[in-house]
Amino acid sequence: MADSSRAILRRLLLVGYDDFARWLTARLGCADQARDALQDTFLRLERSVEIGPLRSPRAYLRRIALNIATNRRIAERRHLTDQETEALLALPDETPDPARTIEARSEVEALKRALAEIPTRRRAIFLAAWVEEAPQQDIAARFGISVRTVQIELKHALEHCAARLERDHGKNFASAPRRLSSK
Repeated sequence: MADSSRAILRRLLLVGYDDFARWLTARLGCADQARDALQDTFLRLERSVEIGPLRSPRAYLRRIALNIATNRRIAERRHLTDQETEALLALPDETPDPARTIEARSEVEALKRALAEIPTRRRAIFLAAWVEEAPQQDIAARFGISVRTVQIELKHALEHCAARLERDHGKNFASAPRRLSSK
């Protein structure tokens, strides 16, 4: 029975192709989309494993073609337009190039060396402020010193590190230091 249903559908599609194309074009508003959907309908009939008995072969073919066209439209909406693609390609690539990555690693190593040169308490205060982002009042309480002393120690640590980085890398690192919280 499946082969006879498939043969009926195939013959109906071939004989009534122009009628199906007009009907689908009216539904879709595009003759090209209608022809593509009908071509896929024919291919689906050929690939179908089993087709049972049909009450209305014409309605069955229309439903297949319309479903295929709908699925194609949904798939096409997922694709980017030319303008969207060009806009994405115009976005600057903010990932550092290999040279900048090497330079940044070199600067980090120079900072580590500069930190190793400063006194232990000053280094601990610097790391608490910059790495842990601890408020200056908390740092003062932790080390048993005044907030003003914390500020002075941070200033000396920053000046030392900036001078070493400038010496090693020829850049002015002290131009815009980050504001530290005194809370």
